[in-house]
Amino acid sequence: MIKGPGTASVDQCLRDGYSTGGTPGGGLGAIKRSCGQFEIYSGPGHGTALLARLQPEPPLGSKPAVFTAGGVCVALASEQVCGDGCAIEIHDRRCQVLVSDGLGHGVAAHEASDAAINSFKQHSALSPAGRLQRIHDALRHTRGAAAAIAEINLDQALVCFSGVGNIAGTIVTAADNRSMISHYGTLGHQVRKFQEFTYPWSEQGLMVLASDGLGSRWNLSAYPTLARHHPSLIAGVLYRDFKRGRDDVSIVVTKQGS
Repeated sequence: MIKGPGTASVDQCLRDGYSTGGTPGGGLGAIKRSCGQFEIYSGPGHGTALLARLQPEPPLGSKPAVFTAGGVCVALASEQVCGDGCAIEIHDRRCQVLVSDGLGHGVAAHEASDAAINSFKQHSALSPAGRLQRIHDALRHTRGAAAAIAEINLDQALVCFSGVGNIAGTIVTAADNRSMISHYGTLGHQVRKFQEFTYPWSEQGLMVLASDGLGSRWNLSAYPTLARHHPSLIAGVLYRDFKRGRDDVSIVVTKQGS
């Protein structure tokens, strides 16, 4: 993925016939007209990122989404399968997100993350720490994994987080980035304790969970207006600019509303 110079004139670039490279200038406009969902983020020095989805319009009268989530899960370039995994469950005004990182990469790491996802789906009634304990049991026959589960509860305006290993959880607001706490260990092999930590949630905030294939020095405040966009577009920009390049990468971004 190549990061270009970006532009301050997104609206101009979307007009048919506009081109800086001698082309007919119909590309971006045609993409937007063909898609059910289209978002673009660009700015000088920040490159350009697109989210384009071919999907039908929602039925008239349908309720707006309580949560919106999206992300990327990309294998190390030399591997055929990704050793990371993620899953999302939404129940009314609660949303639980899992990110798992199987030890190493390749098939054995993929099998560990797949077992973590299967266990997560089977125990939806449990809290984040309770689900992690079930995942720990389910991974005993595998290589093992780091994993974290975060639950956003709108009625309580809280995030409940439980993690084991090097999955980074961050709550992003206009004021700051708040990192969430994981314990040392490897699910399926050795865990010191399962513990939950709670953090305040703001309806204008967003939550980022990522494996250690993503570098830690990102800050959305350096990307004006990016936080207003769809979580998939936010995750794509983070992947483009902060992936380490020597491991699988998973990034899940979750925010309130559509």
